[in-house]
Amino acid sequence: MLNMSALLVDGSLELTLLVVGAPDAVDREVLWLHNTELPDPSPYIRETELVLTNGLWRSSVTAEAFVAALVRARAAGLIFGLTVETPSVPEDLVDACARVDMPLAELSIAVPFTAITQAAARIQERARQDALVGLVRRGNALASSISRGAGAAGVIDVLRRDHDLPLLVVDRLARRLAGTVAGDDALRVCADALTRRPPPLEVDLPGIGSASLFLVEGAVGDIDAGLFCLRPLKALEPIEREALDQAARFLSLEVTKQQALQAIEARFSSELLEMILSGTARASEVPERLRAFGIDPRGPMAVLTLIVGEQPIRPAGSTDAVEQFFSARSIPVVTVAGSQDTVLVFPWNDTSSELVGLAEQLVGALERAYPGDRVVVGVGELAADCAGLREPLIRSREACRVLRRRGRGRQIATFTDVGTHRMLLGLHDRDVLRRFADDILSPLRLHDGRNGTELELTLRTFLGNDSHWSTTAAALYIHVNTLRNRVARINELTGRDLARLEDRVDLFLALEADALAG
Repeated sequence: MLNMSALLVDGSLELTLLVVGAPDAVDREVLWLHNTELPDPSPYIRETELVLTNGLWRSSVTAEAFVAALVRARAAGLIFGLTVETPSVPEDLVDACARVDMPLAELSIAVPFTAITQAAARIQERARQDALVGLVRRGNALASSISRGAGAAGVIDVLRRDHDLPLLVVDRLARRLAGTVAGDDALRVCADALTRRPPPLEVDLPGIGSASLFLVEGAVGDIDAGLFCLRPLKALEPIEREALDQAARFLSLEVTKQQALQAIEARFSSELLEMILSGTARASEVPERLRAFGIDPRGPMAVLTLIVGEQPIRPAGSTDAVEQFFSARSIPVVTVAGSQDTVLVFPWNDTSSELVGLAEQLVGALERAYPGDRVVVGVGELAADCAGLREPLIRSREACRVLRRRGRGRQIATFTDVGTHRMLLGLHDRDVLRRFADDILSPLRLHDGRNGTELELTLRTFLGNDSHWSTTAAALYIHVNTLRNRVARINELTGRDLARLEDRVDLFLALEADALAG
């Protein structure tokens, strides 16, 4: 690194330090050298440049004014070159530098300024070479760490070999991936910073203080995590910033790898759900898939279905909270996160009542993780082994959906706790449901397709409004007489009479079966 100390230790330059200046001033990095004889060089000197002068300005301005100009420009220090006319550094210049803690060195009359410039160039070239070698060496070490599967902690360990920095890696779900232990409040502040656009350069962490943020991007360019150095940005040396930037890029590789693994696992778990729901058609594939998740397919199993919050999209990280819950209890679990609900399949050797107790604990954990969001859980009956998972799965999902629709009251229910026609429909194969729905609804769909009418929509709206004529007409933006004509046409095409309860039930169940069959 180029600084006054590096020049002073070079004996060939014959430099003598006359004023030490502020603490560590001679050890601070110098941007470059600036040779000047101007009375006021402040407009031209860049911050942290080291000024070289022979004092020709002394005929125009005092030493105090010249040094004041250097202070305004925030120069790093001053080197005074002796000449035949000025064989020693003027005392007033020494005094002026001492008063403002400006480092001052004397250059021998035998050494030209070009020798200082050449020495500075050599120092900077060595520093650049050292930095490049360090960059390559650290890059190799980071790549090796990731290839060994050391994860984010391995990246941090490599970085700490060169720089003694307090570091913390946090993802956007407020999880600490590696580094310094931090409290929940600090982790939440870290995660919040990652969601801001643009993200801040520094974050004030509770109980820690100011921290510098280096972004970790995922596979599609989203910000998935952050490397936090628990020091202000201005306290970091340029070489430390470069190392942190490099580490953040390698952490991006680690995050991308984890995302790929999670995507593969999510696909495998979704396929398991399809295998179970397919019944005998894919029953032979289920045992091997369960073994891949560390579950013995020959033992008793349980199924839970949960929904967090009232929005159609589950909260980010809710599946992670579920997996942490089961991991803390050493229970292997397959978590299938769908667009409407999350299904859990896991081994269970206790009773059904103990399973309900586990569901209660799970609800409590999720409510603590997502305060304000209502959590509902449907509990399926126990299966003797993997061959008996289909009905518990269907029943747990239906129980969960019933609880969700009711919107208040009970949060946990089994199949027998909630009575609904959807549960009865859910016990049938999809093919059976599809045939039942098509037999009743196909005439309406054919008529709508050929004539551009909306008989199926009219039927759905009419039954959805409890067969209220005026409410349905208003919802469809039509006159009541038009609605009566449409209902008459529906009766004619389906062979049912919407005025009769049993026919109305048939039509309603056809619509529900259509929805369940997908």
